[in-house]
Amino acid sequence: MTMGKIIFYEERNFQGRSYECMSDCADMHSYMSRCHSCRVESGCFMVYDRPNYMGNQYFMRRGEYADYMNMFGWNNCIRSSRMIPMHRGSYRMRIYERENFGGHMHECMDDCDCIMDRYHMSHCMSCHVMDGHWLMYEHPHYRGRMWYFGPGEYRNFSSMGYGNMRFMSMRRIMDSFY
Repeated sequence: MTMGKIIFYEERNFQGRSYECMSDCADMHSYMSRCHSCRVESGCFMVYDRPNYMGNQYFMRRGEYADYMNMFGWNNCIRSSRMIPMHRGSYRMRIYERENFGGHMHECMDDCDCIMDRYHMSHCMSCHVMDGHWLMYEHPHYRGRMWYFGPGEYRNFSSMGYGNMRFMSMRRIMDSFY
């Protein structure tokens, strides 16, 4: 199994104190007061601008992020991060038009750049991820804010802090990302 490794730096361009992380971190403040750049040496991570995996989130794969706040358009720095385990095998997710798995349902096994065009759904308010790890986006063609969904049931997006978020596209997190 491939382990992930991300290094956080206090200042832009990998300057200042650093903190190396190879697992989930619910509160970066325990290790450093701020984080303005990071380097993903292996694996994939979701980073969040609030502690406990809350707030805006962004997917990071192997690479250097010398000034991610400017790149992502964030006002706050990374406050928590979650390692995404590598998945090999099939991908399956059911998306539902309404909360609590109500309304029309569609089973997805691959990327979808526009939920409205492919499934004729104007809303996706709940989902059940059976296999794989997925990113869902607020706009078609994988644009706008994104959210990570691992295996599990997600009955009500609004109660999860996504408000009236409408997911309009989705993408599998493939092993080629690692």
